[in-house]
Amino acid sequence: MNRDGTSAGWLPDNLPDIGLGETRAYSQVAEVIEARSTRLGAPDTLAHMDPPTPDVAARLVGLNAKYNQNLLHPDLSPFASEAEARVIAWLAPAFGMATGHICAGSTVANLTALWAAREHGARKIIASADAHLSVPKAAHILGLPFEAVPVDAVGRMDQACFPDTNDAALVLTVGTTGRGAIDPLSTAASARQGGARWIHVDAAWAGPLRLTMYADRLAGVEQADSVAVSAHKWLFQPKDSALVLFRRAAMQDAVSFGGAYLAVPDIGVQGSRGAAGVALLGTLLAWGREGLAERIEHCIATVDVLAERLENDTRTNLLNRPETAVINWQPSDAARTEAIIAKLGHTASRTIINGLPWVRQVAANYCADVDLIWRRIDQALD
Repeated sequence: MNRDGTSAGWLPDNLPDIGLGETRAYSQVAEVIEARSTRLGAPDTLAHMDPPTPDVAARLVGLNAKYNQNLLHPDLSPFASEAEARVIAWLAPAFGMATGHICAGSTVANLTALWAAREHGARKIIASADAHLSVPKAAHILGLPFEAVPVDAVGRMDQACFPDTNDAALVLTVGTTGRGAIDPLSTAASARQGGARWIHVDAAWAGPLRLTMYADRLAGVEQADSVAVSAHKWLFQPKDSALVLFRRAAMQDAVSFGGAYLAVPDIGVQGSRGAAGVALLGTLLAWGREGLAERIEHCIATVDVLAERLENDTRTNLLNRPETAVINWQPSDAARTEAIIAKLGHTASRTIINGLPWVRQVAANYCADVDLIWRRIDQALD
């Protein structure tokens, strides 16, 4: 191993004919993982929407891998199937939804929901210009035209530019990737009056606010036909894990398929999939709703304090007050933005807004120390 943590040429260029044995191979790979992985739970990490994984979830993922459960066959997943059903039953009502399933990330969740929308008559997909790239990607896969609606000054879908929603699937984003903005959920009602066939809420990032003191920020989400929530964001799960939820059980029937060899229908995009519900179940049992809320609310508080300090510091320009713990700012000399981002390292990331780079910080880390983060910012600005 080199001093900088990079591999020292121990990986062969070609598949070896003779293996190292499981113990030695595990030891070598584990050593590199430890040396070369970003510490998402470090107190000054605030760059991306990727949280630290609680120990209970990490340990249960390992146990899942050992037993290799297959949810397409209940006899091969007697507990895993029950765990997923129970997690859905616990979480779906917070969004006004009745059912759903777990899938490998919100890209798959959005595709699944919009596939159901197409099967229920949607002939085009409408979303804001700041919607996640998985939405236009889903439109492309499904062979549907995609229409991007401009955003307003704070990054929400601009109601003044609201389009014709006849025969459309309207996607409303709850926590855009770049700015953390929440599209006006109240537009769901007018979209239905305009002939929309389906309302989907992409709540990948900010959906879990429904389980906190900030639940009213998602008022109106219960008007949706489907909701996507990324479990590997503010539910603090390992990759890959997301929930796709439906307002009525029958709504996902259109994306359910059977087969002579299947004991239960294959629902959604994936076939065989891992038992991600087990790790989520363990986390929710360990923390309870209050423990989950406490961690998310700490994330909100961290960014709110940063926003206040940035707003009152003559060296920085704050774009907007954060809505879902995503913050954007620039140094007063905007030409220094890229250099500041480089100095901040894992304390910040970069996003482009109106053609210009901005510092982006996202509070996914419930271990974050706001004073330590501010110290990093202060040093970078000097």
